[in-house]
Amino acid sequence: MKALVLHTPNSLPILTDWPTPEPDPGEVLVKLKAAALNRRDYYITQGQYPGIQCPVVLGSDGAGEIDGRRVIINPGLEWGSSEAHQSAAFTVLGMPTDGCMAEYTCVPEEYIYDTPDHLDDIQAAALPLAGVTAYRALMVRGAAQAGDSVLITGIGGGVAMMALQMAVAHDCEVYVTSSSEEKRATALTYGAAGAYDYTSADWHRTLHRDSGGIDVVVDGAGGSAMQDIIKVCRPGARIAMYGGTAGKMDGISPQILFWRQLSLLGSTMGSPQDFKSMLDFVTERGIVPVVDSIYELEDFESAFAQMHTSTQCGKLVLRCSA
Repeated sequence: MKALVLHTPNSLPILTDWPTPEPDPGEVLVKLKAAALNRRDYYITQGQYPGIQCPVVLGSDGAGEIDGRRVIINPGLEWGSSEAHQSAAFTVLGMPTDGCMAEYTCVPEEYIYDTPDHLDDIQAAALPLAGVTAYRALMVRGAAQAGDSVLITGIGGGVAMMALQMAVAHDCEVYVTSSSEEKRATALTYGAAGAYDYTSADWHRTLHRDSGGIDVVVDGAGGSAMQDIIKVCRPGARIAMYGGTAGKMDGISPQILFWRQLSLLGSTMGSPQDFKSMLDFVTERGIVPVVDSIYELEDFESAFAQMHTSTQCGKLVLRCSA
């Protein structure tokens, strides 16, 4: 079969003739139709991810079929028994376990779910990792309620776009940030009530004036901007963080945190229950993941180049087979 195999860190994968996997007991063989590219895949190729093991077929997100049954894959393996946090054995499909940027993959049957009927294979491949991450951050950790005001930072990324769509579908009033005028404009077309350039010195003051304060924050960056984010939070607000691309959060005032009784909540992907709840929510609300670009498997270098420049608004998806 054809597969994108990473042979060494700090390099792109290579489109390789790779042995078609054979399922072990309890596993199923999935004929993959499409696989989404995640920031995780990009970081692995840059050597910026812990515990990189090669060679490995990249790709956490996949959609395909098993004997004609349309399926998607939960990429979070070995979550464990606690809903509060993942186990020490937790891993993500696509490294160290071979992933979905290939014509076939094998996964334990418990991680297989029916594809929502309203999604095609490209849209379905865009859903799993971003969908479960956004759902847990927004609905489980952030405990968003209808009518809440929600701030989603870094709009344009796959998780951020999913969180926007979910929050709008949940009848929240949603605000977003991005340094890109085009991405801010796109967010408004998907139901955001306001969009702000976080590179502007007083963006948080404008947001606070417009919103009256934020109840839930979904953030994947961290960094120094957090000192402004907490200033727009209402008393009792929840800040759910699923990433840290901007680094350490210098300059945070603990006085604001304790006096307003803010909750700073870490969030990583989601449990099997979160994944099922996410699928139910997406199905009930008819949510369709935003796909920015579709590439053939042979054009993977262009997909990785676009991920490097971060020009996308939504997901980048590779077509694995007809």
